[in-house]
Amino acid sequence: MTQRKVALVTGASSGIGNAIARSLHRNGVTVYAGARRVNKMNDLDDLGITTVHLDITDADSVRTVVDRITNEEGRIDILVNNAGYGLMGALEDVPLADAKNQFDVNLFGAADLIKTVLPLMRQQHSGRVINITSVDGKIAQPLASWYVASKFALEGLSDALRLELKPLGIDVAVIEPGAIQSEWAGIAADHLKALSADGPYSPSADKAAAILKGVEKFASEPKVIARLVDRAALSRRPKTRYHGGSGSQVLYIHRFLPDKVIDRMWLSIGKAAERVTQ
Repeated sequence: MTQRKVALVTGASSGIGNAIARSLHRNGVTVYAGARRVNKMNDLDDLGITTVHLDITDADSVRTVVDRITNEEGRIDILVNNAGYGLMGALEDVPLADAKNQFDVNLFGAADLIKTVLPLMRQQHSGRVINITSVDGKIAQPLASWYVASKFALEGLSDALRLELKPLGIDVAVIEPGAIQSEWAGIAADHLKALSADGPYSPSADKAAAILKGVEKFASEPKVIARLVDRAALSRRPKTRYHGGSGSQVLYIHRFLPDKVIDRMWLSIGKAAERVTQ
């Protein structure tokens, strides 16, 4: 009998992470769903998914969860690093402590979790590390410098890691979501306006917040990304990158257009978004 694969999914209390946990479970994977807000995962408990308290910025929390899975299952086949958030605001306005926390969650937390599961994956001579980045990991948007930087960094880390781990039988894949229905955009827009709406960056902040609010109207369902994770996790030969969701097609355009053309596109999108949300 084929042994069931075991997955750990972070940031599973809502949105993309919740959909990923559900979809992997539906595909016969034993799923451990981790998040700080355990009370938000009752729906996953009802499906038979094991939910665990996990703060990826807390080394003890990370090791406790990995040790539990190791003791109960004896293996971890799939790690999905989905936990993260978007820090918005002009670089001049964002406190450096907030910027460091952005990297602690979006980059260093993911890296620590990878480091913690790798000894077991190496012992198994198999495993999949799937990092959820963003189209912002390739294309910068205005007034999101620290979020963009963290996602660019996670993309680069994934590329280097893929080369390191391939000889050990471990695959690394990146998922690059576009606009997805979640609470993310609204929270990010509110934070942006709180930091930068009243200072010298006010006109740009209004446009950037309008973009965030505007894309909510056209955002794709989280299951779009969950299905990409299924492919990355369960395909015999996974791709190195998958992208999906509203607006993710811009990654194709970015390959061929000069930076200044992309800049003009962002500025024109900001003006259009202001008109839509007025």
